[in-house]
Amino acid sequence: MKCRQVLALMAGVAAVACAAPLDAGERAPAGEAKVSDSPIMTWPDLLDQPLPEPDQTLTIGPDAANLVDIWLPQGTGPHPTVLMIHGGCWQKSIADRTIMNYAANALRAEGLGVWNIEYRGVDEDGGGYPGTFKDVALAADALGTMGPALGFDTSRVVATGHSAGGHLAVWTAARSRLPQSSALYSPDPLDIKAVVNVGGLADLEASAPVTQPGCLADIMEALTGTPDGAREDVLSDTSPAELLPIGAEQVSVNGNLDRIAPPQLGLAWTAEAMAAGDTARYVEIPASGHVELIAPGTPAFDRQIAILKDLLGVESTEADSED
Repeated sequence: MKCRQVLALMAGVAAVACAAPLDAGERAPAGEAKVSDSPIMTWPDLLDQPLPEPDQTLTIGPDAANLVDIWLPQGTGPHPTVLMIHGGCWQKSIADRTIMNYAANALRAEGLGVWNIEYRGVDEDGGGYPGTFKDVALAADALGTMGPALGFDTSRVVATGHSAGGHLAVWTAARSRLPQSSALYSPDPLDIKAVVNVGGLADLEASAPVTQPGCLADIMEALTGTPDGAREDVLSDTSPAELLPIGAEQVSVNGNLDRIAPPQLGLAWTAEAMAAGDTARYVEIPASGHVELIAPGTPAFDRQIAILKDLLGVESTEADSED
């Protein structure tokens, strides 16, 4: 596999960590993430683990980024379904969908089917507005058309996204609210029943001054597009805050020590969604940063397993049911 660059912003300083290359024969299911001596995890604590492999990778469109990794539990299904969207500050040079392999593998072991999608970053040809959003929409709708035959239960889909993926997950659930005049509009989007916004940047305007500049403020124009006479408000179809109420239940999960997506963002988003009439709640994880949120074996990820099972109507074990 290619070496993956990950922007480690934990201490407010950009640094690049690279996972060691692994041949297919060297890969094995990941165990619990290693926790370093740091009070919060860093990217190597997660990415130095052997990288789990999906059951199958599907090509769903004409672009090289139109890919979906399928993770299915044992049995014929239909399996409870999680639509998963990776983060990486909307930039492919920072992360691609494989950063979520650890999380997808853990959810598969819990009996959940995972539809882990790829999309063009703002740093790729055709990425940004509208390409990034169209890729996400294409992948979501492909779940609706292709998922049932593969063993996914698409009657109740829960979307989950980490960091920038949190924004895209909430946006995906809000697509039915897009104006017909938008280049992102589609008449029959996949119905998302609930969203788990994990250390996410759902409200673009509120997030830009809070997270690292390179993670949003510096690339905002590429992500949202530029104003013109036909589209003066570039947030109108790109920021979920402009689409509230979205009609899907929302859970915001934040680490109390997260410096990329500080807890104030999850708290404020939950209040905003509730004020608009949506069902929303906020879960804060103590002694956790940004990486713990997608690292199996941590209290932050264990809590998410319980949340996802609850939203999907799957019985949790006693150990899972702290939420």
